[in-house]
Formats: sequence, C-alpha cells, structure tokens
Amino acid sequence: MYDLMVIGGGPAGLAATIYAARKRINAVLISQDVGGQMNWTLGIENYLGYQFIEAPELIGKFQAQVDQFPVEQKIGEQVARVEKAYGGYVALLEDGERYEARAAIIATGKRPRMLGVPGERELTGRGVTYCAICDGPIFAGQRVAVVGGGNSALEAVLDMVKIAEHVDMVSLTPLTGDRVLIDQLPDGDKLTVYTEHQTERIQGDPMVESMVIKDIRNGQEKRLEVTGVFIEIGLVPNSHPVRGLLDLNQWGEIPVNCSCETALPGLYAAGDVTNVPEKQIVVAAGEGAKAALQAHRYLQRLA
Repeated sequence: MYDLMVIGGGPAGLAATIYAARKRINAVLISQDVGGQMNWTLGIENYLGYQFIEAPELIGKFQAQVDQFPVEQKIGEQVARVEKAYGGYVALLEDGERYEARAAIIATGKRPRMLGVPGERELTGRGVTYCAICDGPIFAGQRVAVVGGGNSALEAVLDMVKIAEHVDMVSLTPLTGDRVLIDQLPDGDKLTVYTEHQTERIQGDPMVESMVIKDIRNGQEKRLEVTGVFIEIGLVPNSHPVRGLLDLNQWGEIPVNCSCETALPGLYAAGDVTNVPEKQIVVAAGEGAKAALQAHRYLQRLA
C-alpha cells in the first residue's frame, strides 16, 4: 500500500506529486496523460514566470520536475473508480489493476464538451481552442469565431471583440446566457451573431482557415473565413471515478474546503474537478500543492 496516490496528471496532479515527493511521501501518480487540459491549448501567456510559452514546452517542464524524484508513475492508465478500503482508498483501473493508498488526491480536471464535427479534433491546438481566457491574446488582430450561446460563450465574445479584427458568434439556439451579458454585446461591424445556426465543419491545413455553418431554419450554408474557433459549450468534470463515493455539486464538481479536503478523511481533491472558482493553470497548480501538504499532515497524524 502506498501512502498517497495522486490521480490526474494536469497542473494540479503534477504539483501535488512534486510536493508529495519533497515530503518523502511514498506516492504513486496515476493518469491517462501528462498535461491534462493543457494539451488542448496552443500557447500560454498567463502562467507566472513566462511572458509566453507553448503548452507542450510547459508540460515538458512540469514533467521534468516530477522526474527528478523517485515517484512511481503510471501514465496511460485510466482510473474507472475510487473506493473506500480498509486503511485508505483503492483505485480500480479500466484494465482491472488496482492501487491502494492511505490517502488520495483526485486531480482529474475537466474535459471540454466537444461539438463532434469534422475537423474539430484534427485542428485542436491549431486554431481550435476551448479556452478564450487562455488563448484569446494569441488571436489578436485576427478574425475568429465563438461557438455557443451561453454565459461562457458570451464572456468569450466580450473578451475577443476587444482584441480581434472581427468575431463571429455561432449559436445553435437563441442566446441563452444572462441578460446582463447579452446586453453588453456591442453594436457595429466587429461582431456578427448567428443564432439558430449549426456548425457543420472546421477546415484548414495545418491551421484553421475557415468553418462552415448552416442555418437550421432554411438549411442554407455559409463559410466563415476565420483563423480561430473558440468552442464554448461547457466543460464536463472528470469526477466519474468518485461518483457514488462523494456527493457532487450540481455541475458534477467535487466540493472541497479551503484545505482541499472532501467530505471523507484522507481524500482530497484539487484543480478544475473541484468547485474552486477560476479554472486556470496557476490556480490548479497551487491547489495541487496545497492538497499534497494537507495530505502530508493527515498522514503524519496516522503515524
């Protein structure tokens, strides 16, 4: 049995692993990948210490720092379920393997809700992005599209009209966000709103060059010449491994207190999978460090 298992390899999970290793905790890192949601973005301009850094480079730096320590890493492994076990917790993997630890940190993040249209997956990180806050400045002075009609899409539009040449907003339904945000949409030639339009496909090679939308009322298609597509139709927390073990909030997030503690002793959560506001790399990394320090104190009390 390990002292601690960290589930998730994004900023929160990697920071937690580093802090656990520095405290000489016998820990194991279990994750489907390294980088988490950072793999969905191209460049990062708001992480402390870097005016600009490409996501793969930052992920590599995180990984190199983890690799300095003799921590067991199980990368490419998908945790299906976490259960309470005698003396701690057990992680049951999709392939049937199981790992046990006296304490656990859930840092599985969120995943973007995808459109599922041709070109989306192939052009992710090449003009298709799921975070206007993260990637917006990269597209300054360019023509971009925001897909969605809720609050996240409206906020993305309000951010992008300040810096983009033009913004096309594409929503399958009439706008559903808060009226206070809708009322802030600017008039003029910097924004075009297409409601009741469906995104058909995204095109370009090797980067986004255009997208095709269809008016669902008459079936007419239109091609938008854009170099960036912000898909803002929501995020889904990867909280399924603890569903049934913990009560989740209405968005499926894991509720934690300011010490990253869940409702169960010895079970912590950090990063975007939790109810902590502001889903940012720097916030997730800080929460991961905090969770590891709290887990260390918990394990000391058990000794």
